[in-house]
Amino acid sequence: MTITAPPPITVRRATPNDAPSIADLGVRVFSLSFGHSVSSEQLQAYLGKAYSIPAITADVTNPLKDTVVAATPAGALIGFAILTRGSSEPCIAHLDSTIELQRLYIDLAYHGKGVGKMLALEVEGIARERGFKKIWLGVWEESYKARKVYERLGYKVVGSREFQLGGVAQLDHVMLKAL
Repeated sequence: MTITAPPPITVRRATPNDAPSIADLGVRVFSLSFGHSVSSEQLQAYLGKAYSIPAITADVTNPLKDTVVAATPAGALIGFAILTRGSSEPCIAHLDSTIELQRLYIDLAYHGKGVGKMLALEVEGIARERGFKKIWLGVWEESYKARKVYERLGYKVVGSREFQLGGVAQLDHVMLKAL
C-alpha cells in the first residue's frame, strides 16, 4: 500500500479578489459553529452585516487589519485569519502592545489537518513584525473545541466579554498569548 502526503497548503496575504471566497467560507463556518444559538432571522441579519462581500472587502483593504488566507494547490480557499490593530477589552486594557486575532476560520473538511496552526503562526509572525508583544482573541464560551485549540497554541483565558449576535448577548472568553 502506498501512502501519499496531502498536497501542500499555502498561506498568503489576502487580496480584494479573495473577498467572495472569504465571505462564503465565513458564512459557512459561522453558521455551522453558531447558527444553533440564535434564530434564523438573527443569524441571517448578522451574516449579511459581517460576511457580505463589501464587508469582507472592507476588512481586506483596511489599513488596521491584516487578512491572511490558506489555499489548496488548486487555489481553493480553505481558511482565513484577520488581525486587528486598535481593539481591546477591559480585561486587557492595561496591557501595552496588544493586537487582536479577530477571526480564524477553517473549512470543516480541513479541521485537524494543521491549517489553523499554519494560519495562527502566520498571523503571530505578522504581529511580531509589527512590534506587538501580545495577541488576544475572543472565543465563545460554548466553543469548547476552539478553546482547546487556542490553549494548545499557547493562549490562556484572562477574562470575558459580551458578544452581541442578532440581539442575543453571548459570553466570550478573552484569551491572551505572549508573542
